[in-house]
Amino acid sequence: MDRIRIRGGTPLAGTIAIGGAKNAALPLMAAGLLTDERLVLHNVPRLADIDTMAHLLATLGVSVERRDNDGRQLAIGGTITCTEAPYDIVRKMRASVLVLGPLVARCGEARVSLPGGCAIGTRPIDLHLKGLAQMGASITLEGGYVHARAPKGLKGERIVFPFVSVGATENLLMAATLAEGETVLANAAREPEIEDLARALVAMGARIDGIGTDRLIIQGVARLHGATHTIIPDRIETGTYACAAAITGGEVVLANAKLDHLGAVVRILREAGVEISEVEGGLSVKRLNGLHGVDVMTEPYPGFPTDMQAQFMALMCVAEGAAMVTETIFENRFMHVPELNRMGARINVHGASAIIRGVPAMSGAPVMATDLRASVSLVLAGLAARGETIVNRVYHLDRGYERIEQKLAACGAEIERIPG
Repeated sequence: MDRIRIRGGTPLAGTIAIGGAKNAALPLMAAGLLTDERLVLHNVPRLADIDTMAHLLATLGVSVERRDNDGRQLAIGGTITCTEAPYDIVRKMRASVLVLGPLVARCGEARVSLPGGCAIGTRPIDLHLKGLAQMGASITLEGGYVHARAPKGLKGERIVFPFVSVGATENLLMAATLAEGETVLANAAREPEIEDLARALVAMGARIDGIGTDRLIIQGVARLHGATHTIIPDRIETGTYACAAAITGGEVVLANAKLDHLGAVVRILREAGVEISEVEGGLSVKRLNGLHGVDVMTEPYPGFPTDMQAQFMALMCVAEGAAMVTETIFENRFMHVPELNRMGARINVHGASAIIRGVPAMSGAPVMATDLRASVSLVLAGLAARGETIVNRVYHLDRGYERIEQKLAACGAEIERIPG
């Protein structure tokens, strides 16, 4: 099993290219199920999760063709020959459940494995199922699978989410494009990735109003057609490398990054003493003087994203004063805390909040990654720590960060991958 070795203390300097957003690419790939024509996606990141979704689509009979040498262009399309998403694939990646809405809408049936729990909490799919049921699908749970049937097609409906859910918004938005009549999704998630999905669906012939707001109005159409779409840059990768520049006291340019996608991340980092400014082709990030402790609470977009919580906590470990990080989206998302404390951080967890008291410096240590964002927080800590840090279980990193050790090394970091 691969590991990453880091010798900290070097300020980063240089340019890091931000790739396409993983959390936009996965639902966009699932959207390819909505038509038998080709959906061509550009700026696709090369990540393990992308390969998993491609495998799932192939299992359903749909072709996923890489149209360039580095695999950043995918052509998706073909006849669906199977409507079952098996456990062996779904268990690897929760986003696999996003095939549920498109399959039911296009084929009138889907059998999808329940994703179960994961390292950062249970994350149930109740809202996905309730929404499809409102649209006329019959839902049964049997043998660990969701079996959804709508042999006469889905019907438009007004669906009010009791709380904001990115996955449920995506699944029901895709399903509604082929439903009969009008569907209204109220209290819908507003993440940039959902706006990206909606714009791609419109390019495929969908009729959607309210894009970018919490109220999406979809007029169902009989069929969708092929389209070409370029995926937005990854805002979580952007925020992660911004934290990397800040925690090392360096200065980097994040090529292709979009300031207006970052939401509250920009405000919080600026309050902590990080300068973020737009430059031609991206963003410039550098630490001003010292880092300052800042309190933060995770919230749906445009609030501070849960996917940036661990990285920001690592940054706060070396800030002056104290900071409190409160997690409101997922339970069990503080599993990086014991590992950061092994490196000399001073973090105490009280329920859904973590109190961080900054230290002058952390010390390198062997640490264990538990999930995607926790693993990258340990890399960030290693970049700033004295001595050597070994991060184990880096397969988590490969799910969401492309060539992270190469990107950081190109900016002066002493970092390497050790093959397992």
